[in-house]
Amino acid sequence: MSAIVFPGQGSQYVNMAMDFNKSFQISRDVFDEIEDSTGIYIRKIITENQQDKLNQTNFTQIAVFSSSIVIFQTLLSEIGSININPKIMLGHSLGEYTALVANKTLSLKDASKLIKIRGELMHSAIKANTSGMAAIIGKSANEIEVIIKNNNLDIVVANDNSPMQVVVSGLIENLKLSEDYFLKNGAKRFVKLNVSSAFHSNYMIEAQNKLIKEIDQIKFRDSKIPVISNYDASINENVDKILFALKKQMANKVKWTDSIKKLEETDINKVIEIGPSKVLSGLISRITKKFDIISIDKVTDLEKF
Repeated sequence: MSAIVFPGQGSQYVNMAMDFNKSFQISRDVFDEIEDSTGIYIRKIITENQQDKLNQTNFTQIAVFSSSIVIFQTLLSEIGSININPKIMLGHSLGEYTALVANKTLSLKDASKLIKIRGELMHSAIKANTSGMAAIIGKSANEIEVIIKNNNLDIVVANDNSPMQVVVSGLIENLKLSEDYFLKNGAKRFVKLNVSSAFHSNYMIEAQNKLIKEIDQIKFRDSKIPVISNYDASINENVDKILFALKKQMANKVKWTDSIKKLEETDINKVIEIGPSKVLSGLISRITKKFDIISIDKVTDLEKF
């Protein structure tokens, strides 16, 4: 049995999913629908990346979502749902919204509008160039939180990506101050990330509250394919539980390691990553060796089926 995972912000690259757009009418149709719903010419951003828009959160999120769902819908069309037949879906941060479209909890049109707003809210949540995120390599989330507590560092764990990769959020000055503490306590690397704000932290609470109001205007449906929520790493198919976790997601830690460990408890033996890059495949392989992992990023990857 298989699970499908969808990537989040950070997986973007120029020309992602454009081979699908070139090769399949259904890919073009999905891009058309998203562009009509958002008023954003997403394919122009992906191919031309003028003014580095592809790396600006207000454009990155809708671009990554679009690329992922285009690949997913094309895969269904070409291979057939019976040949994929996922039993669980999940996504990393933004990717959770992609999962909710893929399992039909959320319509493509509504999701496109919501993700556009989400990207804009996160982009403008705090004054530019005052906050950010950094990846710490070589320490678990629990170890990072001990270092933060013992040294009174004013930052938080934002993404628990794997036992050896953790992302922290905070003001830039506090991130700079924390680097030496982590390196002196055994971290192998401290890498500042190219993001505009301190995502998945208290700095997102106001933006999260605004997004909740938007979420409340949209119709969500129960699904026969459950999702694992980032907020609490729980398996849900009840729409109320899915919505509760989704509303908490933006200002809280992404529990990716716990989500994959929850997946380990099921009968799933294959994981299919669908979307740009192969970031999640790498993270999952560092968390567990239980799953056969397939990545679908290019048209040539369809041959794996």
